Order: sequence, then structure tokens, then C-alpha cells
Amino acid sequence: MKKDLLTNQEINSITETLPKWEVKGRKLHRNFKFESFVEAFGFMTQIAIIAESLGHHPEWRNVYADVSIELTTHDLGGLSSLDIKLAKSIDKLFKD
Repeated sequence: MKKDLLTNQEINSITETLPKWEVKGRKLHRNFKFESFVEAFGFMTQIAIIAESLGHHPEWRNVYADVSIELTTHDLGGLSSLDIKLAKSIDKLFKD
């Protein structure tokens, strides 16, 4: 997949397509809560498989049943279409 930085207009419209994510600086951010550590870790494992297939990896933090994810395209210095694609894939995995 081609990587291009998102335009300001595209960044401003992210919440329309990804309403549970927020833009913080040059990153997309979302927190997830689970019933247990095992559920949280299982979720992260599923994301790891998708991320590896895309060659695009999240910044994340796990504390017991909480997972915090930030997405950015480091080699471009900001948000790209890869971040949007990965965020959409993550949203499909998470059952609110």
C-alpha cells in the first residue's frame, strides 16, 4: 500500500470515519477496556497479526485490562492512509 501523509482536510475528517479515535498531535489515539488481562492480550495479539501483514505497527500500552493505542507513520512524520487502515481493522476487532 502506498504511504502518503494525510492532508489537513483528511485529518480533520478522521472523526467522521473513526468516531472513537482522536487525533493527538501527529497520532491517532484510542483506549480500550476489557474484562481481563487475557482478553486485552488476546486483542493485542490479533492486532499484531494484522499490523505485521501491513508492515505497519502500533505504539501501544497494556495495563491489566486496559489497552491504549497510538498510530502514526514514523518514516513520514505523521498520519498516513496506513494509520486509517489499521485503525479501521482494530475497530472491527473490538466489540463495544
